[in-house]
Amino acid sequence: MALAKNQTVILPGTAASATEPWRPALLLRKQTSDGADRQSPVLYIHGATFPSANSMMFRFDGVSWADALNRSGRSVWALDFAGFGGSEFYPQMAQSAPPAGEPLGRAPEAAVQIERAVRAIVAETGAARVSIIAHSWGTMAAGLFATKHPELVDRIVFFGPLVRREIVKGGPPLGPWRFLTVEEQHKRFVEDVPAGQPPVLLDRYFADWTVLYLKSDPSSSTRTPQSVRTPNGPMADIMAAWSGSLAYDPALIKSSIAIVRGEWDSRCKDADAAWLLAALTSVPQKTDIKIAKATHLMHLEESRGDLYRAVVNFLDAN
Repeated sequence: MALAKNQTVILPGTAASATEPWRPALLLRKQTSDGADRQSPVLYIHGATFPSANSMMFRFDGVSWADALNRSGRSVWALDFAGFGGSEFYPQMAQSAPPAGEPLGRAPEAAVQIERAVRAIVAETGAARVSIIAHSWGTMAAGLFATKHPELVDRIVFFGPLVRREIVKGGPPLGPWRFLTVEEQHKRFVEDVPAGQPPVLLDRYFADWTVLYLKSDPSSSTRTPQSVRTPNGPMADIMAAWSGSLAYDPALIKSSIAIVRGEWDSRCKDADAAWLLAALTSVPQKTDIKIAKATHLMHLEESRGDLYRAVVNFLDAN
């Protein structure tokens, strides 16, 4: 099957006024192929620090996760949240340095953006419901959306979900946004691989990933070292969850759900998956899939093929 090409849809935004809040323009990527069923759409929800072009749509030796889903007969969509990738940046992010203020892009706001994307997909495809694949912090926004609009959700995959813990008490003020460098990303990506194990994130892929990541912020080259402006709302949600306050109630989710995680994922450990499975009391089907020799960033690693297959098998299940 020939590889499909990415297309983009811009969900229009509106400027703030005396009566209406600012509504960001959002980029929604779509990818389909001749064999993909538009009545079985999948929406990808990215995590806290990089957009959809660097995740679901990023091709390794010419093949992306979206391509694998197309080959399974599905149309694929991927949302960039406000402040990420091709979506509109928050007005506060136009400043040369982060100002004081509250973190931007927290889960309740992100859940509204997911709703906008899902309703656009339903309108274009004619599908009654959309399956959701969410990664990391994105599971919080997706989980909140699913509790508010169960009628729009088919199946759910939580990939490396961040859940409720009680390991921190508060934290320092985060501010609205921050700069994030390639070096900081790389350190986070490789830190969970046990000593003595071969790398699971290959340098030849990361070099291309880096170029694309820096392009996601048009201002990245104006700083030394180059960096990407990143909303702090996701980090605030993570700190709140690890202080005992998760952004959504898992008991209110009503769709079948799979937790997919890596053996070496320090952000979604066995205890985290067990807690979430126990808390999902209203779903018709739930499963926990742990993939060997993989971390929180499995979709960028050598075990990504196992991830693709596990997700397709779950989405195909009766």
